[in-house]
Amino acid sequence: MRLILIRHGQTPANVLGQLDTAHPGPGLTELGFEQAARIPEAIRDERIDALFASTLLRTQLTIAPLAADLGLAVTILGGIHEIEAGDLEGKSDRASVIRYMETAFAWGAGDLDAEMPGGTDGHNFFGRYNADIAEIVDSGAETAVVVSHGAAIRVWVAGTVGNVPREFVGERDLMNTGIVILEGSFDEGWRLIEWESTPVGGSDLVDAAADDPTGETLDEATR
Repeated sequence: MRLILIRHGQTPANVLGQLDTAHPGPGLTELGFEQAARIPEAIRDERIDALFASTLLRTQLTIAPLAADLGLAVTILGGIHEIEAGDLEGKSDRASVIRYMETAFAWGAGDLDAEMPGGTDGHNFFGRYNADIAEIVDSGAETAVVVSHGAAIRVWVAGTVGNVPREFVGERDLMNTGIVILEGSFDEGWRLIEWESTPVGGSDLVDAAADDPTGETLDEATR
């Protein structure tokens, strides 16, 4: 199948550089709503037959314009939400951001035993995320859009795709409404087809002033 992963639109926490992973989470900024509104036209050429979002409000607001444009219902799934920050929740200091990002990307590199402070480990993350992607595959959809989260998308792709090295993901940004396209299945393996770091609706939707660590390269986020 063709799996189109889109990061949600900008939130107030993204602007402030806060680790904000709790439910239901914040809504979108004015720019975030504009980013979401541009998605339908930006992916008009895709033959989409199913839509999915996480349990966090920001993904549901992001996918709403696409759902209205296509006349499709959105299925909310419980496992594709952001990587929980644990004791680091709500923090924006560099030490906390570095600890969060290094732990999450350790999972993507294969160290599933690494634990988020006061939180979970990579086994839990990949277990819940894989379960939801398996449900999407089993839905029979040929092309599905999944609106998820920056760190979650990047870490899952790093640990899942077989045609690029794991460090590829850490070397690339994934800004709000950036898009990652995969093809395949768990049986056949997943292949990375496209990685668009900037907002899918156009580079004019980039907020260069935002301090958004979960969308930055691993080097940018941890230096």
